[in-house]
Amino acid sequence: MSRAALLVLADGRFPAGGHAHSGGAEEAVKAGRITGAASLEEFCRGRLHTAGLVAASIAAAAAVGVDAVALDAAADARTPSPALRVAARKLGRQLTRAARATWPSGELDDLARRFPKGAHQPVVLGIAARAAGLGAVEAAYCAAYESVSGPASATVRLLSLDPFDATGVLARLAPAVDLVVDRAVEAGRRVVGGGVDELPAASAALLEVGAEVHAAWAVRLFAS
Repeated sequence: MSRAALLVLADGRFPAGGHAHSGGAEEAVKAGRITGAASLEEFCRGRLHTAGLVAASIAAAAAVGVDAVALDAAADARTPSPALRVAARKLGRQLTRAARATWPSGELDDLARRFPKGAHQPVVLGIAARAAGLGAVEAAYCAAYESVSGPASATVRLLSLDPFDATGVLARLAPAVDLVVDRAVEAGRRVVGGGVDELPAASAALLEVGAEVHAAWAVRLFAS
């Protein structure tokens, strides 16, 4: 396993399309739920323990070799918002392209054939981690960190938030990220013997509703 590969996969500059998505932060800013560093931290903490946990668990399961079709269906079932399902598949398609160029593998090629419009991003993330020589823990860390770093980066643009403050939010969330990763890896490994019903289904209803509101806007800075 190469720890350097983990840094490449988790790097915000990796061309996987995440920079175009705010993780719900754009709608939350407009609605007044994110107004500064303190409310950003509350938003990210909630997202981490719901959508972040689910994504990290799916990524961990994919990294240990659980069938991608079953995991993709499980991701669909855990994403009520049509707008978020579309966003997840767009991100998955872009990540597939980037990962195939970076870590060529037959498994990624097969994924691209089976999901020409893109699999859910956490599914792709887990398989990309495998192609990079990484395991369930590393895949879960990538997914969990993305669930909070995306909104934090977007809020810097949306509110002109001081980048130092946004980074401080991520640092304070580090122990929670560790906790979520531990839970996600346990769940992902249980899927091997127990099926996808072992995956958590932590809900974030306001994120789902907000995604539908955001998708109807005529002018948006971010895709989701």
